[in-house]
Amino acid sequence: MSLKITVLGSGTSQGVPAIGCDCAVCRSTDPRDRRTRPSILIELRGDGAREPFSQAVRSILVDTSTDLRAQALANDVRRIDAILFTHGHADHVLGLDETRRFNQMQKTPIGCYANAGTVDDLRRMFSYVFGKPRQLGGGVPQLRLFAIAGVFTMGGAEIVPVPLWHGELPVLGFRIGPFAYLTDCNRIPEESWPLLDGVRLVIIDALRERPHPTHFNIDQALAVVARIGAERAYFTHICHDLPHAATCARLPGGVQLAYDGLVLEINDGNRGGHVATSGDTDRNTPTPRKEP
Repeated sequence: MSLKITVLGSGTSQGVPAIGCDCAVCRSTDPRDRRTRPSILIELRGDGAREPFSQAVRSILVDTSTDLRAQALANDVRRIDAILFTHGHADHVLGLDETRRFNQMQKTPIGCYANAGTVDDLRRMFSYVFGKPRQLGGGVPQLRLFAIAGVFTMGGAEIVPVPLWHGELPVLGFRIGPFAYLTDCNRIPEESWPLLDGVRLVIIDALRERPHPTHFNIDQALAVVARIGAERAYFTHICHDLPHAATCARLPGGVQLAYDGLVLEINDGNRGGHVATSGDTDRNTPTPRKEP
């Protein structure tokens, strides 16, 4: 199995730089300190001559962030076969209308997968998409909503929803093979920990240094990474309290901040065997920091 993961957005709900802010991070010239709203793209790839994944689903978007159009242009995203939603907060769903362009290019509806509460949120927030249109004409995204309550298969890959808590709101993380994406959370219930057994690479919420009522801070995220036993971890949903270079310099080996445009590739030919990542590669930073 091979996965390519692109971090489309690594910022908090207001993005970085924040409007009207003159702090050092918001004024930084380091492109890794420019953070759009959180989202990733997961591409399923075959293993050499043998293709284990269905061609029908090979590019999975996680959340339709407010910045989806800009993210798709910056990362040359040309195909979305399915969308996984972590929850219904504005920064994770308000780019949903941008999926119209992918409908036009692919000439097919896109399946959207979320827990029942998020499905209800999407139907309410985007009634013009999921309800009877009041006006004919104009573009409307062609999307199909599916409520999920457990493990399912997509394009030959097993998708494991991981229940999490975002303050008092139940949300989902997702696991595919040795990779897990756990954004917007401050607690992992005990029943979810077994779903993370064997994860080697994790992208996880780490908002800032100080505690927060709905997000992990740096220390809490490090504790989660240690309990999972992941070989590599990247922190996301980052606010303007954390400068990229200085923060990464003091994080332990194998852990660093994610950034917009970060690309990770996982090759796991034998399940349970060694997972190799290609390291940190992106089109905007010519010499990204690498783990030893």
